[in-house]
Amino acid sequence: MAFKADKIFMDGKFVDWNDAKIHVLSHVIHYGSGVFEGIRCYKTKNGSAIFRLEDHVRRLYDSARIFRMIPPGFSPEEMKKAIIETVRVNKLDEAYIRPLIYRGFHELGLNPLKSPINVMVAAWDWGRYLGPEALEKGISAKISSWHRAAPDTYPLLAKITGNYVNSQLVKLEALENGYDEGIALDSYGYVSEGSGENLFMVRNGTIFTPPTSSASLAGITRHCIFVLAREFDIPVKQHVLPRESLYIGDEVFITGTAAEITPVTKIDNIQVSDGKRGVITKKLQDKFFSIIDGTAEDRFNWLTFI
Repeated sequence: MAFKADKIFMDGKFVDWNDAKIHVLSHVIHYGSGVFEGIRCYKTKNGSAIFRLEDHVRRLYDSARIFRMIPPGFSPEEMKKAIIETVRVNKLDEAYIRPLIYRGFHELGLNPLKSPINVMVAAWDWGRYLGPEALEKGISAKISSWHRAAPDTYPLLAKITGNYVNSQLVKLEALENGYDEGIALDSYGYVSEGSGENLFMVRNGTIFTPPTSSASLAGITRHCIFVLAREFDIPVKQHVLPRESLYIGDEVFITGTAAEITPVTKIDNIQVSDGKRGVITKKLQDKFFSIIDGTAEDRFNWLTFI
């Protein structure tokens, strides 16, 4: 098994990892009716700390509100406590954390309102999502033939489980063609994001990233880039990006809780600039990792210590 911990939090209590089960007719399995987050806990020199817990829980409950599935009797504060306790109970120094609010078993049918709303939090030890070398050497990416949904189809500001069928198709196509990652375009043909990451391009000293109106998630690590770039007086612009702009960028990188800040050095077999991690990407990486490992001051209150 690729990963495993001792306990999973389910509806107010901890159960053994192997006993954390739901009914096969649960609504979420058949209709994708769940909302989730991916959160990191880092081992810092001052102890283990969860990264931007407040922001992740707020986005989780924003997603639940959009999808009309706020869990009854389970507040955001209780969710934060459950996340912290899940890391603590499993005695994890570092972890990837997956909270999920989902519709369980009652009856099948598109009307979900009779299905119960359940809560789950799991945490386990997980290293670099794209491999330890990717942070320095970068990855290859393919522009996908699968586009992100139009703005009037799915609520793309919400992290809904069903939305990620599209992400799987983007990822699978990239892997099957020998690339590390896929990049999706929006319904108008402009750059959206990676299969599960936000995307940035550097050109002439300015950082560009697609706006959320280009069907990209309002990523929390994405927001970190805005904050850190401001520290270095590097301008950041949210701007629609044509596909070909990525080929002529000075630097390209992706961000996400799993991917952190990862350079992209080849797109559609076209080398990005000199094919190496760029100066601005490295500067942002160094600052980001110095905060999460505790060597730099957490001036933005991003860390919640266990």
